[in-house]
Amino acid sequence: APLLFLAPYSGCAMGEYFRDNGMHALIIYDDLSKQAVAYRQMSLLLRRPPGREAFPGDVFYLHSRLLERAAKRSDQTGAGSLTALPVIETQAGDVSAYIPTNVISITDGQICLETELFYRGIRPAINVGLSVSRVGSAAQLRAMKEVCGSFKLELAQYREVAAFAQFGSDLDAATQALLNRGARLTEVLKQPQYSPLPIEKQILVLYAAVKGFCDRMPLDRISQYERAMNSRIDPEL
Repeated sequence: APLLFLAPYSGCAMGEYFRDNGMHALIIYDDLSKQAVAYRQMSLLLRRPPGREAFPGDVFYLHSRLLERAAKRSDQTGAGSLTALPVIETQAGDVSAYIPTNVISITDGQICLETELFYRGIRPAINVGLSVSRVGSAAQLRAMKEVCGSFKLELAQYREVAAFAQFGSDLDAATQALLNRGARLTEVLKQPQYSPLPIEKQILVLYAAVKGFCDRMPLDRISQYERAMNSRIDPEL
């Protein structure tokens, strides 16, 4: 337990060395849930008063003092940076538990992954409804910002309707069109492993989906359509 507790701080100190010497470092904490459990074990052995879920009262400080060490230095002090990606394991996807809510309140956003989506073939298995960016459109290109606005809205409407559509077969034309579009938007978001896309191609694919170019296309041909479209685009031009 003591080593599990100390390991993230040791790794952060290594990352700070590169940051303070004008370089850019990335540190991934996999995962902070286990560190919190180790800290709880030590605190209980030391007979400190337990709080919510038997964690000690300063468990928030445990993670805040670690994650707030990730920073971007000014140009006068070397312009180095340290980016932290903390990983939190949830129980049955419950993001409202004590440790997940603590870390969510500290970070600039979160990506929520779900096992159910993974088994349904939606990979990366990101729950778009629970995943949030607090930086948001401020860090996006103007073209991506305009495309994503309507994309997120239609995807949210699709999730809302899809939950009720499975209970009834008699749906009006507008609802059917929404379900049809939403299924294709979800298909467009699928991405093979180790296959990153340049931002220009991302914008093109999302634009085609939002504007309805995929609406009449069978779902199993969406990926083929994406590859054909991207093969004709050269971001370097």
